[in-house]
Formats: sequence, structure tokens, C-alpha cells
Amino acid sequence: MCGIVGFLRKSGADHQPLGEVLLAMLQSLACRGPDSAGVALYGIPQPHRLVAQVKLGDNGNHSQRARDIETIALKFGAQDLSQKGSYLRFTFGENGDLRPLISAIESVSGNVEVVSVGRRLEILKQVGSPSRLEQSFGISGFRGEHGIGHTRLSTESAVDLSHSQPFWGHGYPDLAIVHNGHITNYHQLRRRYQERGVRFYTENDSEIVAIYLAEKLTQGLRLRAALESMVDELDGSFSCLVATETALGFVKDAFSFKPLLYTETASFVAVATEEIAMRGAFPGDYIVREAQAKEVQVWQRSTQPGAVLAKSTLRSES
Repeated sequence: MCGIVGFLRKSGADHQPLGEVLLAMLQSLACRGPDSAGVALYGIPQPHRLVAQVKLGDNGNHSQRARDIETIALKFGAQDLSQKGSYLRFTFGENGDLRPLISAIESVSGNVEVVSVGRRLEILKQVGSPSRLEQSFGISGFRGEHGIGHTRLSTESAVDLSHSQPFWGHGYPDLAIVHNGHITNYHQLRRRYQERGVRFYTENDSEIVAIYLAEKLTQGLRLRAALESMVDELDGSFSCLVATETALGFVKDAFSFKPLLYTETASFVAVATEEIAMRGAFPGDYIVREAQAKEVQVWQRSTQPGAVLAKSTLRSES
């Protein structure tokens, strides 16, 4: 089952309530994923600074772990440290290689994980319904321009914060994915990455999507090309939404078993597993389209305020 949603506001008005929109969309899909809910929110950046969200663990001793992580983070120039539930948030100077910071923080405990790092990106996840996500973090008040979300029904792996979505492309700032479906060559790909020293945090096959895309983007591929390569190299049936600092996109596999619909108006783009998620959040008259097999769509924000360039590809069935 699972439900995925995405939203991009074309106006570029960062002060508007992005979190409220994503929450409304997720609540419409709560029945598709009662096990957990999460969002990847893209807010207002601070010049030359990154924001980190760190999961302190799935239970117990959060205060002590937070103190230990704060001590480490301060050595890396952390500022604005704050704890909310099982998450520690802080900002730090942008200096290139994230690996020393991530390694130092995650050495505190096997339960500690750097959930996201980015100029705009903040990932927040919670076991249970979207309503519980709101109760824990107050995401409805988050201001920004685009984001993605997920409601999860676990079919194989554990129900906890780490296995919940969205997933961050670890080490690649501002990359987040949500996924509905199954990657059937997951174990083969996982062994290949592990032989190269890539760390996996879960047994969730969706994690491989984030790792795969992070590698492709690091190699210099544009987002659309990276999503197109997924159709050729990842087996299975899937619908996947991806966000970066400046873009929102999706890809559907060749079988098109997993539903995905989208709309684009003069003021926004919205994508969701079911049309009800859009109709509930956006009243008015607009056309909703069903994504086709092998379809890739990417909406890239321009550097000019308020401008969005839509780029799309509908791949042939060859």
C-alpha cells in the first residue's frame, strides 16, 4: 500500500505554510499507511549554512545522547541546537565533506542516525499516523516552497523511525526520496554497494533508491537523467518521488502497477498516490493526470524568484 505525496509552489513564497499543505495531503492517505508518517520539508536557507536533523534513537536515554551529540557538534561549529522529542536539530557551516561530522555523531550509539542534512532540507518522521507526526513536531507551521511526504504500511521490514520514509541520500545534501513499491533486485544492488563500503541503515528496499540517486547525482547526472536510469537499472514495480534543493520529480517503472497521479496549475504542482490527497488540499477546478509507465517528470526551480521551468520525459515502451 503506502501513500506518497509531493508539492511545489510556483510563486516562490517561502513564508507560506508548506507543512500545512503536506499534512493535509498525508491525512487523506492515512489509511494507506498506518505504521508511520514522514515529511521532507524544504525551507528558507541560511547563507553558507546547513541544517542537520539527528535521530537520537527509537527509545530511551534521549537526553544523554543529545548532550553527547551536542558536545561533538559544537566542535564542528554547530549553532542553534534544539531538541524536540527523539530529534536533535542544529545548523553548521558549509565546508564540503560531511563524512567526518556524520561519522562522529553516529559513533555515539548504534541507534543514532543523521536523518538529513541540507541547505533547505529537514526530514521528520514518526511512528503512527500523520496526526501523530503533527503532534510531535508541529509540521503544519513549517514555511517553505516544496516538499514530499509518506505514509507507510510495513510489508517486510521493521516499524521504527529508521525504516520510515522519507529517506535522505546520505552524504548528498538536500536529496530526499519517498517510494511506493518493491525493488526486486534490492539484495543484488545492496551487496554491490556494500562491497564498495556503502553503509545501510535499514532493511527497507526503498533505502536503495536514495543511495542509487545520490551516487548518480554525485557523478554529475542531472536529476531527470538519474530518474530515467532507474527505469533501466532498478527492477520491480514502483512509483517514486524525489526532491532536491531546487527540484521536485517522479518516476514510474515499466509495469505501472503502483498508482501515481499529478496536477500542474499556474500556481503549484502536486503529486500523490490518490486523487483525494490533492482534492482535499487544493479546492478548485484543475485536471489530474495519471502517470504512465516509464514516465519521468521534473519541475526545476529557476534561480529567478517565482519562476519554475517544467521539464518532462515520457519514455517509449521500447
